[in-house]
Amino acid sequence: MKRNVIFTGLVAMLCLVSCTTKKEEKEEITKFTVTNAAVIDTSFTKDYVSQIRSVRNIEIRAQEKGFLQNIYVDEGQYVTAGQVLFRIMPQLYEAELQRAEAEAKAAGIELQNAKMLADKNVVSKSEQAMAQAKFEQAKAEVAMAKLHLSFTEIRAPFSGTIDRIPKKLGSLIDEGELLTSLSDNTKMFAYFNVSEPEYINYQNNAKLHNNDNVGLVLANGDLLKYKGKVEVIEGEFDNETGNIAFRASFPNPDKLLRNGETGKVQMTIPVKNAIIIPQKATYEIQDQKYVFIVAKDGTVKSRNIKVAYELPDIYILDSGLSADERFLVEGIQKVKDDQKVETKFEDPKKVLQSLKLKAD
Repeated sequence: MKRNVIFTGLVAMLCLVSCTTKKEEKEEITKFTVTNAAVIDTSFTKDYVSQIRSVRNIEIRAQEKGFLQNIYVDEGQYVTAGQVLFRIMPQLYEAELQRAEAEAKAAGIELQNAKMLADKNVVSKSEQAMAQAKFEQAKAEVAMAKLHLSFTEIRAPFSGTIDRIPKKLGSLIDEGELLTSLSDNTKMFAYFNVSEPEYINYQNNAKLHNNDNVGLVLANGDLLKYKGKVEVIEGEFDNETGNIAFRASFPNPDKLLRNGETGKVQMTIPVKNAIIIPQKATYEIQDQKYVFIVAKDGTVKSRNIKVAYELPDIYILDSGLSADERFLVEGIQKVKDDQKVETKFEDPKKVLQSLKLKAD
């Protein structure tokens, strides 16, 4: 009999403990964590896809027609300013120069005779002037012939690296035909597009950018060891994309960068009074992001928000939420509009700190 009483008491105790535990779990489940948005001055690094260009990149084209007689350089070779690159068969232009020089010599003799006869009043001064004009014309022809002959010798206008050479020795070259390209890679430009809001933020914080350097992430993911600087912003926005082009320059003493490469410019963007919320507090419907706002009476209501910047684990908002409004941090899949819930408040700094700890 005593044993039955003990057993009955044990069962009652277990039931009481079980009911208490279930009640606590139920209370725990119905309590949702809420917080406010953190409002701070901050900055972050953003990557912009960029096109890399040489500080100078030009096409080397033939200025005269003829056969390609000599190629003095190879593809990928570094050349210095004034160095001879190609020679187009010059015999025709040499002959033209000789003819022009001979005509100039004959015109010079005629001028001397006309001057001598004019001094003796044998011919008029006008005939002397005509001889003088003929001589000047002949000298101009000589100068033109020399110029055409010089065009048969193509020289590098500046120091740089030779690109591909499509024509081979003996090829017939037309006037204006492409022979190669030449790139000055001592300094490189990286062009990238910035949205209108980011441009306005950049200009509003111009003083903060005076000494800021930008980085360049290469195609293999490596960061260029030399820092660059934003030098130029184009004058107009692209009507189709709403973007404006920036140009950053980077030193290239190792000649690692080449014209036509791609990369990502890393630029630090300062944001004043940034409204920051955790990404996990949001949900998405048809590319629109929402949070659940919690009223003072515990009623939840969905609210559309606009994200200005997306960072690991957090969003910087553009609009949709004020700093004093509370929103659900967790359990957003368990509630619906106009539902009343029990909440517990957690400081926004603590919420953000927990995100950082999880990331670490």
